[in-house]
Amino acid sequence: MISVCMAVFNGEKYIHEQLASILNQLGSNDEVVISDDESTDKTLSVINGFNDSRIRVFHHEQNPKLKQGHQKAAKNFENALKFSKGDNIFLSDQDDVWLPEKINTIMPFLRGDTLVLSDAFIVNETGERQGRLSRRRPYHKGVFHNLYKSGYIGCTCAFTKKIKDYALPFPEAVIGHDYWIGLLAELKFSVVYLDIPLILYRRHQDTVSTTEEKTSSPFLYKINYRAALLFEVLKRILTKK
Repeated sequence: MISVCMAVFNGEKYIHEQLASILNQLGSNDEVVISDDESTDKTLSVINGFNDSRIRVFHHEQNPKLKQGHQKAAKNFENALKFSKGDNIFLSDQDDVWLPEKINTIMPFLRGDTLVLSDAFIVNETGERQGRLSRRRPYHKGVFHNLYKSGYIGCTCAFTKKIKDYALPFPEAVIGHDYWIGLLAELKFSVVYLDIPLILYRRHQDTVSTTEEKTSSPFLYKINYRAALLFEVLKRILTKK
């Protein structure tokens, strides 16, 4: 069984196209688990308009203490993961488009304790291709490579239930969900990178994550963030079998 876990918030503009691209690839026993972070637009109406029993929607109450967009998204994804039932988990953003071969390409590699991530085409708001994700944010194997500059973009990742169970619950020191799962996979499990674009990765003014080589985050924040992340990863490795 496949579980596609999607975190949504005010995604009415793009979510219909994304859901259609996903549902077309799923079987009758698969599911799309959506965690909604108190959307105030027509996101839920668009979702309900599919009238598809494979879609399961869960409410997530925002934590007002969280200021960073990636922190809010992480807790929203955690909520979706908690309700997923499948043996194979795919992460999905609300505003991308899956290419038709995504699931069939990835599934042969999902065995036991494996995380699979792929390349993607970066597109703008209208879907115009801007190049490949790997040219801006390449994946390099290894913990320290990914601690310094993570090659993990959640919407390109899929992994087995074994990895999901190990990653949950997310640490109280809220960190990026893809950063967290990726480092755990590097240390504890198997990672397969596919140099094949399998989604249209949409970037627009409301996007939470970034693919740029440099960010505006202060240097001290970056150091503290990585230190906290490494601490939480090592603590999980030492305390959870």
